[in-house]
This record gives sequence, C-alpha cells and structure tokens, in this order.
Amino acid sequence: MKKIEAIIKPFKLDDVREALAEVGVAGMTVSEVRGFGRQKGHTELYRGAEYNVDFLPKMKVEVVLPDSQVEQAIEAITKTAQTGKIGDGKIFVYDVQRVIRIRTGEENEDAV
Repeated sequence: MKKIEAIIKPFKLDDVREALAEVGVAGMTVSEVRGFGRQKGHTELYRGAEYNVDFLPKMKVEVVLPDSQVEQAIEAITKTAQTGKIGDGKIFVYDVQRVIRIRTGEENEDAV
C-alpha cells in the first residue's frame, strides 16, 4: 500500500476530489495548509499598505491506496490540479506498513 500526499491550489480541490472518486478512491483526508516553494510568496496591498505573504494557502489531500491504484490516482491528481503556472503543487508517495480500522480491527487493504 502507498500513501499519496498532494499539495494543491485551494480552488482545485473539488476537481481533484471528483477525479479521484472517478478512479475508485473511496476516502481521503483534506487539510488547509500554508507553505511556499520556488515562488517564495508574494506581495499584497491591504488598506494602502504593502506586505509580504510568505506562506501561501494550499490544500493537502491525503489518500492511502493499494499499489494497483497508485498510478491512476497520481495521473488523476496531476491532470486536474495542473494550471501550468508556478505554485501548482507537489505529489509525495510513501510506503505504508500497516493500516488498522479502529472500529472493527480490520487491517491493511480491508481497513482502507
């Protein structure tokens, strides 16, 4: 099993959620996060004063999948989250050793 973490632009969340559902992803965790990469933030004007926004708002989508679904999920995220502009985000893929559903005690793929 693998865990996919995707950092995406907030306005792309609904598109990514729908695309993942279409490839069979049953559940996910979504968090509002802030960060920066190469774009290094930007300057905004508020009530006539300029200030730097160092950490930009992003969404983090986390899913745990059987190995057989990983490539489809990555492709779905990439296609729907891409705008072609700086700050589109990143996808991280991790190995998952074990998953346990707390309610039933089911493990691994049965728990996902």
